[in-house]
Amino acid sequence: MRVLWLCNIMLPVIAERLDKEVNNKEGWLSGTYERLKKADFRMDSGEKIELGICFPVSKEEDGLEVSLDDLQAFGFYEDTVHPENYDTELEKRLFDITEKFKPDLVHCFGTEYPHTLAITKAFPYPEKILIGIQGLCHKCADEYMANLPAEVQRSKSFRDLLKQDSIFEQYKKFVKRGANEIEALKRAQHVAGRTKWDKQSVKEVSLARYHFMNETLRSSFYEGDWDIDTCVPHSIFMSQGDYPLKGLHFVLQALPKVLEKFPDTKLYIAGNNLTKSESLKDKIKISGYGKYLKKLICENNLQDKVQFLGRLSAEEMKDRFLKSNLYICASVLENSPNSLGEAMLLGVPSLASETGGIPSVFEKEQDGLLFEPANVEDLADKIVYLFSNPEKMLGYAKRAKEHAKATHNPDENYQRLLEIYREIV
Repeated sequence: MRVLWLCNIMLPVIAERLDKEVNNKEGWLSGTYERLKKADFRMDSGEKIELGICFPVSKEEDGLEVSLDDLQAFGFYEDTVHPENYDTELEKRLFDITEKFKPDLVHCFGTEYPHTLAITKAFPYPEKILIGIQGLCHKCADEYMANLPAEVQRSKSFRDLLKQDSIFEQYKKFVKRGANEIEALKRAQHVAGRTKWDKQSVKEVSLARYHFMNETLRSSFYEGDWDIDTCVPHSIFMSQGDYPLKGLHFVLQALPKVLEKFPDTKLYIAGNNLTKSESLKDKIKISGYGKYLKKLICENNLQDKVQFLGRLSAEEMKDRFLKSNLYICASVLENSPNSLGEAMLLGVPSLASETGGIPSVFEKEQDGLLFEPANVEDLADKIVYLFSNPEKMLGYAKRAKEHAKATHNPDENYQRLLEIYREIV
C-alpha cells in the first residue's frame, strides 16, 4: 500500500537527515512515524506500507525530492507566513507530487493550511483522501479575541502596523483560514478525529464519513514519572502562550490571588518572550498582545514570577514538565492538546479549561480539575485548591497517567490507523 502523508511541517526525522533545523511542533507526526517504523512499515498481513511524506518548504527549496531509507520526502512551496491566502499554484505542485509517488491513499494531517484544500482539488481520487482533524480554524476564529478588553483588541504596535498583523487582523486571518477549511471539509469523504467536539464540528459542515482515531505522542513522553518530592514547589508550566487563544493573560490575572496564599509561586512558559522590550529592536518587534501581557506583568508586580523559556526540544519540554508542580492549559478553545496528553503521560498534575474536546480526553474530577474558560476567579481558585491539597493532586495525576496510557497507546492507535487505511483503500 502506497500512502502519502501531507503534513504542515518537515518531520524531525527528515530534517535531521538533511541537516536542517528541526521543528518540534506537531509531535504526533513523529509518534505515528516511529510506530510505523517499529512495525517495519508492515501491516498484520505482511503487506508493506510504502510511505511518502510531503510538506511546505521555502520558495528556494520548491520541488525538493529525497529518497531516504524508509520513505520518500517531497517539499513544495507554500507561503506559511500567510496561511490565510489560497494559492492555486499549490494544486499543480501537489498534483505533480501525487503523479510521481502514485499513492493509494493520501492522509492529510490537519486543516489549518491551504494545502489541505489544494489536495482535495489536485488529487483525482477524492474518495482516497483522509483528512485528520487537529485544530479547527473556523471554530478558533469565533473565540480568537479570548475576552481581551476592547482597547486591546483594537491596539496596534509598530510591529503590528508594519506586518499588518494586529490582534484584529489575526482574527480576520483565522476567518479566511476557516473558510478554506470548511470548503476542504465539504469536499472530504473521509475525516479522522478523536473527540466529541471535533466530530460534532465536522458534522456541522460536512457529510464526510467520520473515523475515530486517537493520537500517538512523541516516544520520549512514554517514559518517566513525575515526583512530588523532586518537582519545584508551586511552579506552574504552560507549553505556550503565543497568541490570545492560549489564555496566558488569564493566568497572569489569576496569579496575584494565588500569590497571596503561595508567595513562592512561579510561572514558566515555553516559547518566545512576547514581552521582551529591553533594546530598541525589542521595542520595535513587540506585538500588541505582547504589550498587553507586559502591562499585566507590571501592574501585578509579576516581573520576578514569570519566565519565558524559549523554544524547547522534546527532551527540554519533558524536563520542564517533570520539574513543575502543575501544568495548566488555559486555552479558550482546544481540541485535544498534545501538551496536556504529554503531561498526563508523565503523571504531572494538570488543570485545564473545560472547552472544546478537552473533556473527551481529560475526565473532570478524575484526571484533574477543569475550570470555566476565561474565568479568572475560577482559575485562581482551582490553582489554590490544588496547591493546598497535594494528596488530591497525586491521586488525580496517577489516574490521568493511566488514562493517557490508554488514549495514546501506540500499538492500539497503530492498529486503528491500519484499519482506517484498509477501509478507505
